[in-house]
Amino acid sequence: NMFIDNPRDNSIQHLSDINTYATNEQMEQGHRELYEEKEKITSAVKHKIDQLSIAKIPLMISMSGKPGTPLTVSVTTPDTSFIIRSQVNLVHAGTYTLNRHTLDQGGEQSTAGCLNHDIVFGRLKALNTTEYYIEHLDLDHLQSDLFLSFTELTSIKKRILSLLNGSKEPVEPVDVPFLKKQRPVTSKPALAVLISSKKDLHLCSKTSADIFFQLPGCLKNDCCEFINLFLDNKKLIPWFPSVLLGENYTAAVEFLQQVHPERIVTNNTGIAYEAYKKGIPWIAGPYLNIVNSYSLLCLKETFHCSGSFISNELNKYQIQRIINPENFSLYYSIYHPILLLSSRQCLFHQVIGCEKTSVDEECLQTCSKSSSITTLNNVPLFIEKTKGNYHCIYNNHNFLNTDIVTDLPDTFSGFLIDLRDVTTETTIVGDKSRIITLFENLFHGDPDSKEQLWHSIYPTTNAQYKKGI
Repeated sequence: NMFIDNPRDNSIQHLSDINTYATNEQMEQGHRELYEEKEKITSAVKHKIDQLSIAKIPLMISMSGKPGTPLTVSVTTPDTSFIIRSQVNLVHAGTYTLNRHTLDQGGEQSTAGCLNHDIVFGRLKALNTTEYYIEHLDLDHLQSDLFLSFTELTSIKKRILSLLNGSKEPVEPVDVPFLKKQRPVTSKPALAVLISSKKDLHLCSKTSADIFFQLPGCLKNDCCEFINLFLDNKKLIPWFPSVLLGENYTAAVEFLQQVHPERIVTNNTGIAYEAYKKGIPWIAGPYLNIVNSYSLLCLKETFHCSGSFISNELNKYQIQRIINPENFSLYYSIYHPILLLSSRQCLFHQVIGCEKTSVDEECLQTCSKSSSITTLNNVPLFIEKTKGNYHCIYNNHNFLNTDIVTDLPDTFSGFLIDLRDVTTETTIVGDKSRIITLFENLFHGDPDSKEQLWHSIYPTTNAQYKKGI
């Protein structure tokens, strides 16, 4: 049931629905037994939580040894204790000429000196980065002027970590590959327009911009209709939403099979994988929220991704540090309504009411409503449900970032403007063809284009671009 005043617990109501009680006494007894069972579960969970602790566990480490014998390391925790011995024997430090040209017992160069508190603690201090910490390090039973190579001390540290971790070998740090910065993009960035309504198809003939058409989240009932739409309009590029469940996902895969578009944009990784298997070039959409260079490299090398949108949560300096792979295109959404939440749950029932008692398949396919709510900070948020899509909550002001065109030249292959009909406080003056023309003027360096855009689309925000993450 998606129309619930208290989403935490409806077990009592559910129990009453599935059981037929002959008398009120039986119903009360059933409710009482449920409450008692819940109380036992709550107590058991609380007991287990109380036993947990985030405090670090102290280690008592004692070392002993003399020349000609292994170094003995005794490790004690509040719960256990164990002893480790070095695999080579201790020797007098004077036996070796300890400088940068001296070979240690393992055949490697060493700069180790006599075993003292500073040298030993320096080798073992990595233990403090785990759930343990060295509370006391005792060297009183270790003779002075003894030598053991750094290599052997490091081996002892790893063996201690392994035993503290249930005899599991520690995982070595991953060597992060060096990324070579690619040559800057020399061509002018292309304009892309996102639409979701058939009434905007006329834009295909009025602009040279790429036209992305967003498919609905509930695709199964209209799959054939959308297949024909894209077969009849070759300029349209499919844009897949982030949430595709069950039969709707199956329908989206069938859409790919039937249309086999030249390229797609997808916010759904399942569809990305299907496109990869079918040899269809795909672009990672903005809802995948890509924020670093290694994510781009992984998408390209693992799934043959051809390009990606960069997260709108990054600021100028964070985007500057991103290195795109070779022959890989970067995109950025320069104008769009800011989606805050997408939900299968009905968001209108407690706002404007609904005669239904539960959400069904018809709601997802046919319901089309919009409303607004006000936060405790007196900021309005907009709720929208369109046919075939899930409920969405949008920020009151749309995102518009005209600065990025001049802030980061030679970075992006394309900029997106979202011209879907989403109701917010942002007002657009003029038709969509004019707005597209203004953005095209911006990309061509028209000095008045920014001001014209700000007067044609207002109020807007680019706080995310200023703040970053």
